[in-house]
Amino acid sequence: MNVRKRMLPTGWYPGVAKECEREIVDFIRGFETPEGKWIAGMAPHAGWGFSGRAAARVIKTLSSSGVVDRVVIFGGHLPGGYSPVAYMEEAWETPFGIQDLDAEFTYHLVDEGHAIPVDRGFSDNTVEIQVPLVRYFFPDSKIIAVHSPSSDKAIDLSLTVKNFLDEKGLTAVFLGSADLTHYGPNYGFSPKGTGASSLKWVKEENDRLLIENAINMNAIELIKEAVIRQNTCSAGPIASVIEIARLNGINRGKLLDYYTSYDVLPGSSFVGYAAIVY
Repeated sequence: MNVRKRMLPTGWYPGVAKECEREIVDFIRGFETPEGKWIAGMAPHAGWGFSGRAAARVIKTLSSSGVVDRVVIFGGHLPGGYSPVAYMEEAWETPFGIQDLDAEFTYHLVDEGHAIPVDRGFSDNTVEIQVPLVRYFFPDSKIIAVHSPSSDKAIDLSLTVKNFLDEKGLTAVFLGSADLTHYGPNYGFSPKGTGASSLKWVKEENDRLLIENAINMNAIELIKEAVIRQNTCSAGPIASVIEIARLNGINRGKLLDYYTSYDVLPGSSFVGYAAIVY
């Protein structure tokens, strides 16, 4: 079997199942899953110590809708000028064991010209950080993993994915992997200086606009604003899940959680994290 090996070091997420489970249980302790049938969500992708709480709550909420055949992860960090990039392996190594991937789908995606293959040496946190969480909450589902570019190609990708799943009669949930504003000297982005006022601006203005666009499902506006305001590193995955939700007759998302890395570890540089479901 063609298995993709773990690329991220253990600082991103634990290396053994017992520690992964302990952290996941902590992330969801006291969390009440909202009522409803949830099919899509947006989750952050920093190390579990920072964004794990938000990501786990999104994926747990999606799992409350029942067992599905596929979990589609839209990865990020892909600029607008690129084509979607698909993982071609048959499985992925996780602390919980080998996670099956739907290689048939990704080969179809590439063969039909909708994506290009991920290089085996390619390392990116936006998908890998979510895989053990998906494995924990969806132990019987295969994963489809593809990076969405920050352009209208992310919307086209959603339609392609939905059509393929429908043709095969497969049920699925969809996860867009995206962090919000990366602020401070570490990221070369400090338009409001430093200190409490900059944190307030990120929380109440810059991240707030992206969250409102995501909840109101304004995919094109969200992509445009991301270029201007730099309020997400991965507009494509958000646009993809918004479009999937729209194609399924949903017209509004729900915010489950929002905080920044400053709330976890204060510093002059920080990142915003939002948990949204549809």
